[in-house]
Amino acid sequence: MTLARPLAVLAFSGGMDSTTLAAHYQGLGYDLLLLSFDYGQRHARELDAARRIADHYRAEHHVVDLTSVGALMPGSALTDRTVDVPEGHYAEASMRSTVVPNRNAIMANVAAGIASARGAAVVALGIHAGDHAVYPDCRPPFLDALQRSVTAALTGFPTPTVEAPFIYQTKTDIARRGSELGVPFALTWSCYQGGALHCGRCGTCVERREAFNDAGLTDPTHYATGSEVTV
Repeated sequence: MTLARPLAVLAFSGGMDSTTLAAHYQGLGYDLLLLSFDYGQRHARELDAARRIADHYRAEHHVVDLTSVGALMPGSALTDRTVDVPEGHYAEASMRSTVVPNRNAIMANVAAGIASARGAAVVALGIHAGDHAVYPDCRPPFLDALQRSVTAALTGFPTPTVEAPFIYQTKTDIARRGSELGVPFALTWSCYQGGALHCGRCGTCVERREAFNDAGLTDPTHYATGSEVTV
């Protein structure tokens, strides 16, 4: 008799972190349910990347429509085209304008409800140490509070464990781990501009380039012409 594999529900953007997360849990023997979120982000190009990566891992994949929620959240460079996407190094002062209030908490709670209904063992998030300075819902206290909230909200019902295995790791660590796992980094998407190619200059592009460079890995990303930066 073949035992059913445990299910992991991932908040899945199609970026380096969430794709390495998918490879991590697949390697641990989990089936994957990948949840991407359309919240009206200007870089909706990431959803195409997510679909291709889900096909690569032969994983179940769904795009959750949160566009009406995103439309009610002005002021972020990710959802409001009147706000410029910051360029340069990924630092608190410049990247503050990319905060979508409570974004990860909203997505994680949607994932937790679906995980409970599906009897999943784990809800997994790709948050990492490099996000701590900018995004409150990427920090260890948030993860602890989220688990308590999910446990309380699902009393008497199947309750997944909320995990973030990279929460104390850097983007460089994730690049190295992804390389070890054979992650198809060329399929992933990071750029907040959301053009046909990575712009190479926004905070997430600079962070991506630095991660590959510092990890001693070849960067497979095609960047827009004229995007040369020093990393």
